[in-house]
Amino acid sequence: MNGSDPLSVHLRRIDPVQNMRRFYGLSVQLTLFGGAALVRTWGRIGTRGQSMMETFDDETEAGQAMTRLERCKKRRGYRDAILRSQNS
Repeated sequence: MNGSDPLSVHLRRIDPVQNMRRFYGLSVQLTLFGGAALVRTWGRIGTRGQSMMETFDDETEAGQAMTRLERCKKRRGYRDAILRSQNS
């Protein structure tokens, strides 16, 4: 990972029948002390939501944790957020 290409994942879970509109975001960011942090944000779409930061000794560990959480969320019904262009 380099500074111009941060690792991040944005997921959504929308189910109108259950009135469910959730988001879940994961990103790996470098810390000032040479480690890496996995930042998680989640909540209802349209709100600020909550966040939590977990620190790791290196980017590899943080990336593995991010991949593990992404798989877990996708098993629970979350899907990649699709950005729609304004022309469509």
